[in-house]
Amino acid sequence: ELQNFELNDRFTTKSIEFAKLAAEKFVDEFPSASPVGLLFMGQVGVGKTHLAVGIVKALMRRKAVQCMFRSFPELLKEIQISYSPISESSELSLLSPVLDAGVLVLDELGSQTHSAWVRDTVSYILNHRYSENKVTIFTTNLLDHENPVDTNKGVFNSLTDRIGPQMRSRLYEMCKTIVMAGNDFRQHMMQPEPFRRGG
Repeated sequence: ELQNFELNDRFTTKSIEFAKLAAEKFVDEFPSASPVGLLFMGQVGVGKTHLAVGIVKALMRRKAVQCMFRSFPELLKEIQISYSPISESSELSLLSPVLDAGVLVLDELGSQTHSAWVRDTVSYILNHRYSENKVTIFTTNLLDHENPVDTNKGVFNSLTDRIGPQMRSRLYEMCKTIVMAGNDFRQHMMQPEPFRRGG
């Protein structure tokens, strides 16, 4: 839940505080006049997924909104498995709930292996939900770079590199971008307490 997203004064940055406020405002004002979602960007462990899950839980509990959470890499893997002749699932049966959800969270966008098939799948989902005025929330560990890396060398380090400039442009239309800068909360939680000598 959003109220469980704790802000630790030692590790919290202004951008993370802003992200929590944006998530709370999103829930309070839903549904808004325009179907604009959120794109949480930032390194691993800053709380992107926590906030996204908190939003959908709050929407379901407080406003009875039909929501769905999907890890994008896992969704792609399930679709690939569905192509097998012995699979009991089909691509359509996997994608239909994703396309039709009232509010969809796609977690870890861009973390999958770069390929034309991945880009086509991203394009299909985004364009369908955009045309149907569906609200979508994304999280990604990738950022935008003013100077994209040289894709001729096979390096894809920005979100635009991974999903293509056309779909990145579509995200600008579909979502408000929230960049979360900070330390990995999970690493700090795993650190032992500092030893204090008795006095």
